[in-house]
Amino acid sequence: MSDSVLIPPTDPESLSEAVLEFPDNRLLIDLCGEYDRNLAAIEQKLGVHILRRGNQLSIHGETGAVAECETVLRGLYERLEAGRDVESGDIDREIRMGGAETETDIRDGDQLEMFRGGKVEIKTRKKLVEPRTEAQKAYVQNLFANEMAFGIGPAGTGKTYLAVAVGVSMFIDGAVDRIILARPAVEAGEKLGYLPGDMKEKVDPYMQPLYDALNDFLPGKQTAKLIEEKRIEIAPLAFMRGRTLSNAFVVLDEAQNATSMQMKMFLTRLGEGSRMVITGDRSQVDLPRGVSSGLHDAERLLKHIPKISFNYFTAKDVVRHPLVAAIIEAYEAEEA
Repeated sequence: MSDSVLIPPTDPESLSEAVLEFPDNRLLIDLCGEYDRNLAAIEQKLGVHILRRGNQLSIHGETGAVAECETVLRGLYERLEAGRDVESGDIDREIRMGGAETETDIRDGDQLEMFRGGKVEIKTRKKLVEPRTEAQKAYVQNLFANEMAFGIGPAGTGKTYLAVAVGVSMFIDGAVDRIILARPAVEAGEKLGYLPGDMKEKVDPYMQPLYDALNDFLPGKQTAKLIEEKRIEIAPLAFMRGRTLSNAFVVLDEAQNATSMQMKMFLTRLGEGSRMVITGDRSQVDLPRGVSSGLHDAERLLKHIPKISFNYFTAKDVVRHPLVAAIIEAYEAEEA
């Protein structure tokens, strides 16, 4: 291993060493990563030093960090034994959640979603999606368990991404017949009119994050075909007026930019056999000054209604670049 990770001076009595042995040398190579980059990432995040000797890994550092590192390495090795890859996101997830999960059973009507061994997994056509934080895990459980769920928190916490993943999973399993993704087009007025093209071409730039999420979970040709068949709809919030959305998985993204009237209109579209997810960030309201956010009003009015869940995320749940969490925390400190 590289000598770039230094353990800060500390009480020698608080330092410890652990030696882990891995029987399959091929899997151990995958665990370490190319040029031991996986081990380097673990070292940096946990403040330990890892040495590789044959089929053993020796961990040096403070007692608590060494124990945590053991859990992380064992969890990643078990992942490899199950035939799964180990990527940087998997390392981050294991560090955040390793050893903290318990087995969960969620039953909703005829649908049984088993999270074996506490591992919450969302199956899509292209990939298996796993929550990386406890808040994300609770959010996914509520998406399966409740007919209406709110995900509220800063950018980069996976609110929309996980909601779309669950929608695709339920669509593949036949639990719903359609996926409907909506966003408020805040500038939908004169400014949109100046853009070239028909209405779809005008609003597509606002919908692009939803297309991006879908393309992560479904093959491109299948996504295009389902959109053409209207089994997947991606549309501005205003297009929901007058409809009853039955047997559908419905997601409203950027809900903080919906007015109170728009939010009420959207929530009352819920039909039989449908699920509805509302995601938003209260710190990024783009509505004109003096216009109340529908997300704020919905949170205040609906919080105590059964079968409506509210999940909250903080900067600690950001799963984008580490700088994103630092930026969010800096702005929150300034506002405070």
